[in-house]
Amino acid sequence: MKAKVLVSLALFVGIGAVLHSAIPGFFFGMKPDMMLLMMFLGILLFPDKKSVGLLGMATGIISGITTSFPGGLLPNLLDKPTTAFIFLALLLMMKKYGQTTKGAAVLTAIGTIVSGTIFLTVALLVVGLPGGAAFSSLFVTVVLPTALINTLAILFVYPLVSSIFKRTNMAAQP
Repeated sequence: MKAKVLVSLALFVGIGAVLHSAIPGFFFGMKPDMMLLMMFLGILLFPDKKSVGLLGMATGIISGITTSFPGGLLPNLLDKPTTAFIFLALLLMMKKYGQTTKGAAVLTAIGTIVSGTIFLTVALLVVGLPGGAAFSSLFVTVVLPTALINTLAILFVYPLVSSIFKRTNMAAQP
């Protein structure tokens, strides 16, 4: 993996970490996961297995240690790498459409919902949900709004970053 790719991925993870840390938990410690947005952006720009694996692991670790969700480390460690490879598979299945802004938005919505489902399932099975909260209430109050926020954000961020990366020949092609 080239140094410029590693630096780019590190920047995405770093920006995601700042966003993740800055947003407070609001419903039983859960908060919108803006690190997913940066992970998805990295996958869209560098859709290779090594980059995706690195992004998934780094995002899982950083999300896990900065989460406000009680017992959220393990669910994050399992959720992010799994979601990263599911996102890559969907991107590769969609080929050209996945590289459009609309395609990136659809993939981001699906990826966020997949991530939230995996996170909540692992949390429910391993550490339990805080305060007796139901899976469905956390899904509706946190996962779906996060999917909407991430989808709207990628509509603005992806074209800008993609354009910059294409002009500098840094983005990979799937």
